[in-house]
Amino acid sequence: MNNKELIEKFYTAFSSCNAEEMISCYHEDVLFKDPAFGTLKGNNVFNMWRMLLSKKSNTTKITFTNITTEGNKGAVNWTAKYLYGNKNRKVVNNITANFTFKNGKIIKHIDTFNLWNWSRQALGFTGLLLGWTPFMKTKIQKTTRKKLDNFISKK
Repeated sequence: MNNKELIEKFYTAFSSCNAEEMISCYHEDVLFKDPAFGTLKGNNVFNMWRMLLSKKSNTTKITFTNITTEGNKGAVNWTAKYLYGNKNRKVVNNITANFTFKNGKIIKHIDTFNLWNWSRQALGFTGLLLGWTPFMKTKIQKTTRKKLDNFISKK
């Protein structure tokens, strides 16, 4: 399987809510980074996807376009549409993912998106006022990491 096919496999599995198929695309030493979780490695990356997809509802939609690859690098644009939190706020998050490949697997996955845009949608007025601040970014990352730690401890 070439790198473009690997990205297609990953996002097709993502859109089908198949965490184990997504995880099979990763190298065991994978590094993942995004504005919400910060930096994760190895099993924490795998468990992040398991946690996120365990909460996915039938209103969640994942789409992807513009896959590019060259050598051991690749990229894709993807969009997540879902309802967030107790207030079921509608979120449309546009993300650019960049990859590095090693031995036919993803060894590095960096998702980039505008955290202020996300927080305005997901957190409402608080996100509008504070979503752009380093304080809010740190708070979001602490919250997501705590949720991940709780998910792992209950496995």
